[in-house]
Amino acid sequence: MTTRHWSDPLTPAEIDEVSALVKADSRIGASPRFWGIAVEENLARGLADGQGRPVRLVVMNPGEHAAWEITAWTSGTDREASIGGWSPVDAKRPGVSSEEARMVAQAARAHPLVVEALAKRGITDTSLVWVDPESITGFEPEDLADRRLSWGTVWHRESLDDNGYARPVAGLVPIIDLETLEVVRLEDHGVIPMASEGGNYRSGTWGPDRTVAPLEITQPEGPGFSVDGHLVTWQNWQFRVGFTHREGLVLHDVSYTDAGQVRPVLRRAAVNEMYVPYLDADPTAYRKNFFDWGEYGAGPLTASLELGCDCLGEIHYFDAFALDGLGEVKTIANGICLHEEDDSILWKHVNTRIDEAEVRRSRRLVISFFATVANYDYGFYWSLYQDGSIELEVKLTGILSVSGIDDGQTPLSGRMVSPNVQAPTHQHYFAVRLDTEVDGPSNRLVEVHAEVEEDEALNPYGNAVKMVPTVIASETEAGRVNDASRAVHWRVESTDRTNRFDEPTAYRLLLPNTTRLFAKPGSIVERKAPFVAKHLWATAYDPQERFIAGEYPNQAPLEAEGITAWQQADRPLDGASLVLWPVLGVHHYPRPEEWPIMPVARIGLRLEPDGFFTRNPSLDVPESTAASCHPGAAHGEHDHGSHDHGGHDHGSHDHGAHAHH
Repeated sequence: MTTRHWSDPLTPAEIDEVSALVKADSRIGASPRFWGIAVEENLARGLADGQGRPVRLVVMNPGEHAAWEITAWTSGTDREASIGGWSPVDAKRPGVSSEEARMVAQAARAHPLVVEALAKRGITDTSLVWVDPESITGFEPEDLADRRLSWGTVWHRESLDDNGYARPVAGLVPIIDLETLEVVRLEDHGVIPMASEGGNYRSGTWGPDRTVAPLEITQPEGPGFSVDGHLVTWQNWQFRVGFTHREGLVLHDVSYTDAGQVRPVLRRAAVNEMYVPYLDADPTAYRKNFFDWGEYGAGPLTASLELGCDCLGEIHYFDAFALDGLGEVKTIANGICLHEEDDSILWKHVNTRIDEAEVRRSRRLVISFFATVANYDYGFYWSLYQDGSIELEVKLTGILSVSGIDDGQTPLSGRMVSPNVQAPTHQHYFAVRLDTEVDGPSNRLVEVHAEVEEDEALNPYGNAVKMVPTVIASETEAGRVNDASRAVHWRVESTDRTNRFDEPTAYRLLLPNTTRLFAKPGSIVERKAPFVAKHLWATAYDPQERFIAGEYPNQAPLEAEGITAWQQADRPLDGASLVLWPVLGVHHYPRPEEWPIMPVARIGLRLEPDGFFTRNPSLDVPESTAASCHPGAAHGEHDHGSHDHGGHDHGSHDHGAHAHH
């Protein structure tokens, strides 16, 4: 049996033993609520395998309007499980668990004011009503500002298996006390006709299925990767798989073996936060501004990949474990998927003078997970490539969050997707945390942009361009904006190692998907997430600076916390243990073709070697075998091979916990 490493996800036994110690303390009351447990990575790094690990978790006593952040140790070869300290935190600010959300929804459905308002809309069976508790950060009514609050979006289903997100109950907004489970206020902005058209997306609902030819992905000799506990090795790459309550999947210690030498690239990589602002003044939409990770948590929202068909080929699954809102272990079977994919052409050249072609097919190693946040589903795919590149791809799918609209009205800030149903314009921001370690712990950040060479002596034909590097020397300079018109990109350089051209070895960061926030300066939407104003931030590593939006963004004051507060320290970055915070963004102006369920939209970032290697590192990739390049049925032989552009979304799915197929 593999010995537990410090970076491994917490096990059910570790979660249980710490939870039991907390539950034994009388100060938490009879009905405590929990939010999150995670390893204290800075303290744990370097511990011997099998030792106890330092952790941190949050517990609330809703009856006393009290909450604490608790430090503890799990048991190991060196110790028994124990509690360290209890630090009080503002009781309003811990995140909301799924269990707490279900309690709130049940209480709201049963409240007399809500029942009466639903009856006015012809809804008498409240068992068919959904109430999604939403975060209220920044929109707390002044007279309720001391309470831990939520507000509800209300939906109606025509049957138990109906798509409830297709039928919004317009104009109805309950405001709920999360601790007492009371509806403390009910806004009713008037009755609007319910959606007259269904929104079911199951096979056959809108006509017969099309005919699709079989497409098989096979690896007759098994996978090209190996897994030892949570250590993954694939070709020249190696990394460790982690999992946390707040971020979900985490990659640790990503390195590339180059001519026998293990060269580090990233110490840590994860999607650190997600912010989703809705840009519509509709009374049931204007409060929709969520920190989905900081207010709910990617870990407990991780979807089991037993439910559906998400990966192809020879797959290795990792189960995931989280602490639920009642202090119990939540097991997510097959929460993380690891597999290889064909990725078209790696490199190719045809020498027409001697009628010879050299071509190599690319493959990538993909590790992924999905998080379902109420109506939306988000897939996160980290891919390692044979040329030394790393990509993060975010796939957005699921169901649009819609609002009701009256007969004859036209949406002011959205699109019609169904009769009496509008989809508001909104945005998705994904803040990524990259702890860099390019050829060692000492790195610098350099921004590079293109300029026309203005010196006519150097540019006699007017076509000369120069690439201008700027070292980002300290944190106050380290809020950067992408600009395709200037061909902006960034280099993460080693300050200790150079290549054969006497340049620092480096990796290049490309951010092809960025946007800007279309909200007025000073608005709540703008003030609560100031980090979206830039596309890249950088800080010197500090173990207490874990999350770009701050430690507790739920009902946080609209003041500088997180990255914008850390920047004020203005620490030097040249030669620092560097942390990059890229902010991916997409401006989503909905399309009718995204209803009643969205085809996947894709955004992402790319890290590629830039002077890190002596030459193309994929020259050692062998040619494909003849059997892999099947002749076409109608046009003779082609070098197409086994081609999979959507390797996560189709094919047969293995239901075993850690099986290959």
